[in-house]
Amino acid sequence: MKILLTGVTGYVGKRLLPVLIEKGHEVICCVREKRRLTLHRPLLEKIKVIEIDFLDDVEPGIIPEDIDAAYYLIHSMSTSQDKFDALETLTAQNFRKHLEATSVKQVIYLSGISNHGQLSKHLRSRRKVEDYLRSEHYQLTVLRAGIIVGSGSASFEMIRDIVEKLPIMVTPKWILTATQPIAIRDVVQFLARVLGHEQCYNRTFDIGGPEILTYKDMMLQYAEMRKLKRRIYTTSLISPKVSSYWLFFITSVSYKLAISLADSMKSEVICKDNELQEILNIQPITYKTALKYAFLRIKQNLVLSSWKDSMISSSLGLTLSDFIEVPNFGCYKNTKTRKIADEDKVLKNIWTIGGEKGYYYANWLWKIRGWFDMLFGGVGLRRGRKLPSEISTGDALDFWRVLYASREKKRLLLFAEMKLPGEAWLEFKIDENNVLHQTATFRPRGIWGRLYWIATSPFHFFIFDGMIKNIATQEA
Repeated sequence: MKILLTGVTGYVGKRLLPVLIEKGHEVICCVREKRRLTLHRPLLEKIKVIEIDFLDDVEPGIIPEDIDAAYYLIHSMSTSQDKFDALETLTAQNFRKHLEATSVKQVIYLSGISNHGQLSKHLRSRRKVEDYLRSEHYQLTVLRAGIIVGSGSASFEMIRDIVEKLPIMVTPKWILTATQPIAIRDVVQFLARVLGHEQCYNRTFDIGGPEILTYKDMMLQYAEMRKLKRRIYTTSLISPKVSSYWLFFITSVSYKLAISLADSMKSEVICKDNELQEILNIQPITYKTALKYAFLRIKQNLVLSSWKDSMISSSLGLTLSDFIEVPNFGCYKNTKTRKIADEDKVLKNIWTIGGEKGYYYANWLWKIRGWFDMLFGGVGLRRGRKLPSEISTGDALDFWRVLYASREKKRLLLFAEMKLPGEAWLEFKIDENNVLHQTATFRPRGIWGRLYWIATSPFHFFIFDGMIKNIATQEA
């Protein structure tokens, strides 16, 4: 099928795109600015990109006439509170006008669950968008979701920030509001499988996970998974406006988004039925399972989990390296870059790191770190490495585990198995411009993890600087 996809730069759209391509569809992506579309090159080569702003007056001919289906994944939660309602209305109306000039058969819209008697401003707006998208020209399928759980989603990152930073919390009463969270991989499954499904034409479905939880429940389950002790107290003295300030200062969300979230969290978000699960034979995963997926040591796209043992998709032309990414949210990073003259020499240096060779700078400090690790029950540096000049994915290397190693891709990614109040990654990568990128990433677990990074930062400054300098210049 020929599919029009909007919102591809957003959280859900980015995850839906490779799934559609993997299923053999031809995808046309609508973006306001092409430069904002950051996708892997093999993926970009599989799609067509149209630059269009649905706030502008409708111009005929921008969207191809022969599309079969379209996804409407445009939301304005982070825009001005005074204007977002009007912006969402105009965007939906213009989208419908564009689509009515094509041969599209189905439009799929991801909305929000809105069964509660008192809806927030944003949920009321999304209900209006459903009405503006309806047309006699095509079949509309509306999926209403609540809290989407996945690394990078606004709700998940908000909960992560709050729980990781605050051992004791005095919170607004909205954290006692009931909701039905759903994993991002389940949302993508629902979106992909209603496509072309005639039983879903001109119908609206709620989609949610198998549990009804309060925001407090979700925060405490998150704390349990991260092995953090948290105390949460609620009060009715915190107004919605103060709530938004509280979210803004405690979490990484913008102030506009904080206002939207605080407003939305006052309304219960519970599915009215599970009919679509039965139609599509989908069994959503639990909140705790969704958390485990969100905190995998490597982030994997839904497509990757469907690949066979080779972990390679023939239709996409992508390899495992294209989907292994070090986490970004809630992490501290030390990033160094250096232009190199001899790629082969530098790759040899990278591939001989650790073991007898050491870490190219201040090896005595690395040895002290290894001793401390053993003192606290860790593996230390005693494991060494299997071979002096070869590394394979899955190998143990001192107190690291090799997550990915490919000379062809010019990339080595290590995960720390030492005792830490968090998780750590060390990555080396040479880009197409012969620039060596060295990135140390640390995702702290609670306040002790943050204090650990602050305490060790002075050492990082010269250790990692010396390391990349010697890797780039030392003879192999």
